[in-house]
Amino acid sequence: MPTVELRFSAQPEHVRTARLVAAAVARRAGVDEAVLDEVRLAVGEACSRAVGLHRSHGIAAPVTVVLTEDEKEFSIEVGDGHLATGGDASAPGPPGGGNPDVPETEADSEDEMGLAVISGLVDDMEVRTGADGGVIRMTWPTTPAVVLP
Repeated sequence: MPTVELRFSAQPEHVRTARLVAAAVARRAGVDEAVLDEVRLAVGEACSRAVGLHRSHGIAAPVTVVLTEDEKEFSIEVGDGHLATGGDASAPGPPGGGNPDVPETEADSEDEMGLAVISGLVDDMEVRTGADGGVIRMTWPTTPAVVLP
């Protein structure tokens, strides 16, 4: 299972690099050419969301992007350290541990909008939170390489 891992400081200018790497690795993994724009857009949105969370919460840890090629699928996990700085993964409410009794901030609205955009681009998406922060996992099917006789 080939894996590529990127780590970058939470600077918006690094998001473009993550998008380019994701598209190149997805192409090599066998993701359909017609879907590569969606891969690029989804990774850009997930990385921008992670950068925003890092910057708004003063997180110094890098944003992580893990690209994994399996036999029948290609997955990308974008991780942020949002909860590692004191957020509560078990708190009720929206992803990221928000509390429904606390008024929503502009950053929370942007976070939810980013997740909505990603879910519109990716059929198989999972958002999970834990002690190390949040992770968005996106998966696309791959087509097996055709072997010519």
